[in-house]
Amino acid sequence: MGIERRHRALPVAAPVLALVAATGCVGTTGGPAEPSAAPPSSAARPAARMCAEPAAGPAKPPAGAVRVDPAVVGDLAEKTRSSPPNTVFWLRPGEHRLEPGRHAQVVPKKGDSYLGAPGAVLDGRKANQYAFGGSARDVTIRHLTVQGFVAPHDEGVVNHDSADGWVIEHARIQYNSGAGLMAGARQRVRASCLRGNGQYGMNAYKASGGISGLVVEDNEIADNNRDDWERRRPGCGCTGGVKFWAVDGADIRGNWVHDNRGAGLWADTNNNDFRVEDNVLEANDGAALIYEAGYNAVVRENTIRRNNWVEGRRYADRGDSFPFGTVYLSEAGGEPRIPARTDRIEIYRNVLENNWSGITLWENADRFCNSPANTSTGSCTLLVKETDRCTRPAIADPPLHSDCRWKTQRVDIHDNRFVLDTSVVECTVTCGRMALLANYGTYPDWSPYQGDRVAEAITHKQHNRWHDNVYLGPWSFVAHDPSRVLDSGQWQAAPYRQDAGSTFRPLGGG
Repeated sequence: MGIERRHRALPVAAPVLALVAATGCVGTTGGPAEPSAAPPSSAARPAARMCAEPAAGPAKPPAGAVRVDPAVVGDLAEKTRSSPPNTVFWLRPGEHRLEPGRHAQVVPKKGDSYLGAPGAVLDGRKANQYAFGGSARDVTIRHLTVQGFVAPHDEGVVNHDSADGWVIEHARIQYNSGAGLMAGARQRVRASCLRGNGQYGMNAYKASGGISGLVVEDNEIADNNRDDWERRRPGCGCTGGVKFWAVDGADIRGNWVHDNRGAGLWADTNNNDFRVEDNVLEANDGAALIYEAGYNAVVRENTIRRNNWVEGRRYADRGDSFPFGTVYLSEAGGEPRIPARTDRIEIYRNVLENNWSGITLWENADRFCNSPANTSTGSCTLLVKETDRCTRPAIADPPLHSDCRWKTQRVDIHDNRFVLDTSVVECTVTCGRMALLANYGTYPDWSPYQGDRVAEAITHKQHNRWHDNVYLGPWSFVAHDPSRVLDSGQWQAAPYRQDAGSTFRPLGGG
């Protein structure tokens, strides 16, 4: 799955992805009176409190349901094996256990449903790796707590094999190792609690066949990556509340994503057609949202507050100058040639309040298909089907010169409200930047993107635009490369001409 961690500056010949990381609370000066469409206020959006207030399951079994006895170890797996497809299983109150062993998990048949009575818990007791696996489609799990399983790194406890069409509702998947939940195509995860898992709340990854039509709605996703995998494997890029890999079509709405170690939501490598809306993204150690090496998304009407304090401060304290944003787009943009519900990335009507930095649009000049700096190992853009075409001399000419790299392009950021009170964030510098930039291309020696070509393109030629936003507090702006720190007047003036119609109130964040 080899994906990178991107926050460090790239030495001339280092085969890792360039990213630098965080600077500046600098005052800004006046601007137009009001935007054309007023962004939402900073009033708190209600959060989906699914961990403390789970909906109770049926106290009595539905007609025809198979009853599962918690007093019989392995009863759930055995009755699943001996029942036909489309069976409804009702788990009585109490702690249910599997037989000991790695492969003692429940293997559903097509259309099976698992309903937990009030107080029904499936507990792996740190003896079992997986809870539910296999390739059966259209399985439903409702009102069940699943905890105490010890899946390995990058593997998951529920839907371990990423089968399609599963529905997870009113469940608590908590305190497991690895990912609490994997994902398949057409999966629905609704009104559930994904908390305290060792790596991810959910890992939306499928080795073959792909994931499409994914819905993640009204969940609480909290306190995941308890095992701190970035510390254990520096640069792995393998942490957070939810990680998405090569998902084509996802609706992420109404969730409360908070207090995760690392990013809250991270879409990494060839994701397309995302809608991220009406979520509360709060107090995650890293970015609230990372959209990386992907395409075509709408991010709207989210409340995004107090994110990135830990990671932003860490990079600033070590003297790193990169403005690592709370909403961070890395080699991600709109692409009309890839079918989706939009042909751009649009970020609008969000409230970003007291985060460490704002929105960063970044493009690594050294990251493209077949480059050693592309740590999405073996992956190429969705525009090139034969990866080996992206090499010299062909990569120097159209169409491969354009199609062999992920580009941050066609990003439209408007009608948002950006609030920064440095007394809340407890910073005096390096916490209030918006950014549009790239690095100086150096690597490898056959790269056709050397020099400042990519920095010029992302800044002036790729149709990235801020406009009609409201800024409260001491914001500054980074353009072209990390050394160019601008005030609002410079940001709005030639040659950048950003944030037309926006309002700047430097003392308004307190």
